Amino acid sequence: MCALGDCAADARVAGAARALSWSGEHAAVWLLVGLTGAATDRTQRERWLKGTALVGAAHLASMGLKRVVRRPRPSLAGRAPLVRTAGAHSFPSSHAASASAAALVLGGLRPGSSAGLRPGSPGGLPLGTPLAALAGLMCVSRLVVGVHYPSDVLAGAALGALTARLGTRDTGKRGRPDG
Repeated sequence: MCALGDCAADARVAGAARALSWSGEHAAVWLLVGLTGAATDRTQRERWLKGTALVGAAHLASMGLKRVVRRPRPSLAGRAPLVRTAGAHSFPSSHAASASAAALVLGGLRPGSSAGLRPGSPGGLPLGTPLAALAGLMCVSRLVVGVHYPSDVLAGAALGALTARLGTRDTGKRGRPDG
């Protein structure tokens, strides 16, 4: 964790980490991506809205888990956090939960396509790679700014992935034309 924190000594890295952390507060950037997709891609509006709802669900689940676990944020000797946080608890990272959920569910959509929420669906321009890269950077930014332990970020990412998986799993006949 110290090695990533040392990266913050570079003003450009610190600035980028702050910007990523700020944009991920309350899942804002991911909700904006989903709602923009819903507003501009009429063919998949329902899928964009479902994906956006799953991002919100991952964020809310992480906030609820924080209230149960109540792990204090890291306190690094000689180094103050680079950002303010909405709360005093760190486990799991809500930024990581919403980021991983967004990368999986919104990244599986392709604007202008009738493809589903699952990654790898054919048609349109894939969003998965850019969203996954942004999600990964956001997760790392939480370590750089000094407000999470690595286990907070890993647990948050796992929670977001689980939320995405449960929200997009095939439930049998539901959704099939013959069901």
